[in-house]
Amino acid sequence: CYRENILKTAKALVEDTKLLVSGAASSQDKLAQAAQSSANTITQLAEVVKLGAASLGSDDPETQVVLINAIKDVAKALSDLIGATKGAASKPADDPSMYQLKGAAKVMVTNVTSLLKTVKAVEDEATRGTRALEATIEYIKQELTVFQSSEVPEKTSSPEESIRMTKGITMATAKAVAAGNSCRQEDVIATANLSRKAVADMLAACKQASYHPDVSEDVRERALRYGTECTLGYLELLEHVLLV
Repeated sequence: CYRENILKTAKALVEDTKLLVSGAASSQDKLAQAAQSSANTITQLAEVVKLGAASLGSDDPETQVVLINAIKDVAKALSDLIGATKGAASKPADDPSMYQLKGAAKVMVTNVTSLLKTVKAVEDEATRGTRALEATIEYIKQELTVFQSSEVPEKTSSPEESIRMTKGITMATAKAVAAGNSCRQEDVIATANLSRKAVADMLAACKQASYHPDVSEDVRERALRYGTECTLGYLELLEHVLLV
């Protein structure tokens, strides 16, 4: 019953996404209506996903986390899409903001699809780990795209903070190797959840540290390059675990 409600509400959200994209070329009123509708739908979707996660029972917290992460990704993508829609409102079709809007819409649909795949996999214990890992790989790729963008972080942090965050990558790597050896679904799901947080924290800390006032342009470029290389290497590790 939760699955049906999630599917129905997710379908409505995809329709809202279409209205948001088309709303950029129409009146402010239509755009506001589309934004309000999508906000209402994402709230409903979050509620039914949380109910679905609760129905799994407290003996499977890692799978509950996988579901909650999936709806978080959809909510973040919707927020980015609304921002891109506002930026593209009343702009000509060849304006760069229109390309950003199309990119944001694509990410939105990808994340809704990922949520639906995750919901389906939750019902089949044999595929839970695989799906959790696939979702984490997609999430890390999206985080890497943000990391590689020219957008300057809102705040900066010290290089020490960046170094501290790399410890999470070391722990997640050990967990991933162990999961690849055991091939137990619960180990793979735990790895997916840990990897997601470890890489996101590392990328955020690395970018914030690279924009610290005391950091030179040369050091910034190197830090950002190594952050990218570390993430690509970790993605390769997760792909291997998925293969195994």
